[in-house]
Amino acid sequence: NERLEADKLRPGARVAMNQDSLAIIELLHDAWDPMVSGAEMIEAPNVSYGDVAGLEEEITLVKEAVELPLRNPALFTKVGVTPPKGVLLVGPPGCGKTLLAKAVANSTDATFIRMVGSELAQKYIGEGSRLVRELFVMAREHSPTIIFMDEIDSIGSSRMDAGPHGDSEVQRTMLELLNQLDGFESTQNIKVIRC
Repeated sequence: NERLEADKLRPGARVAMNQDSLAIIELLHDAWDPMVSGAEMIEAPNVSYGDVAGLEEEITLVKEAVELPLRNPALFTKVGVTPPKGVLLVGPPGCGKTLLAKAVANSTDATFIRMVGSELAQKYIGEGSRLVRELFVMAREHSPTIIFMDEIDSIGSSRMDAGPHGDSEVQRTMLELLNQLDGFESTQNIKVIRC
């Protein structure tokens, strides 16, 4: 590899690093953004609750946990309850989880952003965490927003599961996701649906 010129390295520059030696391998171009190709963003999904068949109980629960806090956050403040930040949908492929998330986004006039968890697990140090931060920045810019995180189990292991042989980059990505959900910046107009 050619040696990188020091004058090209600036604070905030995106670089590729060797995970073992932490040596900078290459300078990444600013325009290279896997978030653009990795996330599906729909300004107004055209799916309604009528398109979701056989999930009446789940629709009611999602309306209470996701739609109501987006439509009427003052109701939660009035009774002194913190509104839920999102929901976790569990089920086999094809049971309607994505369709239900799009119907909620349509019902609340929210932007729908779909991200696959495995795309957040990057091989370069800090890239997964950066993707999570950019995902929430994009969600804030387009709020109200429904973030639908598919295959969350690809990064959603227990915090202590990494051990000496675990993937520390996956752990950093998960910790950044938890930080974005519980951090200081407001996520009142952002609801996360994980499955």
